[in-house]
Amino acid sequence: MASRLLSELKKKIAGLELEPSGGGCFEVTVDGKLIYSKLETGEFPDEDEILARVSGKAVVRH
Repeated sequence: MASRLLSELKKKIAGLELEPSGGGCFEVTVDGKLIYSKLETGEFPDEDEILARVSGKAVVRH
């Protein structure tokens, strides 16, 4: 997922930071704002959904 974000948004983001953790935690923040939490949803996020959220596009759920 990190490599896809970097390749598709390389001119729109200043950086990407990965922080290893345990216990099933997978969270995505943008400018300090939590945009996805696996702890809240119980599911690993879809790459397309995270890409849309990070790039500021509307997320369409089916």
